Amino acid sequence: MSRILRHPRFWLAGFILWFSVLWMLSSNSAPGNLSPPFPHFDKVAHFGYYFGGGGLLAAYLFRLAPDVPNWKTLISIAILVIAAIGAMDEWHQSFTPGRSGNDLYDWLADLMGAMAGAFTFKRLHHPLK
Repeated sequence: MSRILRHPRFWLAGFILWFSVLWMLSSNSAPGNLSPPFPHFDKVAHFGYYFGGGGLLAAYLFRLAPDVPNWKTLISIAILVIAAIGAMDEWHQSFTPGRSGNDLYDWLADLMGAMAGAFTFKRLHHPLK
């Protein structure tokens, strides 16, 4: 395993990049007349994107103390931080022309994605030990 993957700053940089892309996407007006491939596609997109954020943040927190991870605390922090970011993102979108914000179901998809990402990282973290 590469040494860089064992360094917390690698995962923090990934998380910051994830957040930066999220902010950029939320700051852009929605394109006109594009129909989603299936109903509620946006919820799947929210879940997937926040799955990545939850996994990246869990990886960063894990790498801070990999020898004695407190999984309950680590996963709780990751989920709470990502949930707060999701709420902030929904609020931010309400000020972006052409976007709708403050959608509870989008936020729930964000929250579920964060939970799945953090728990998936816990299950698959062994190569990073």
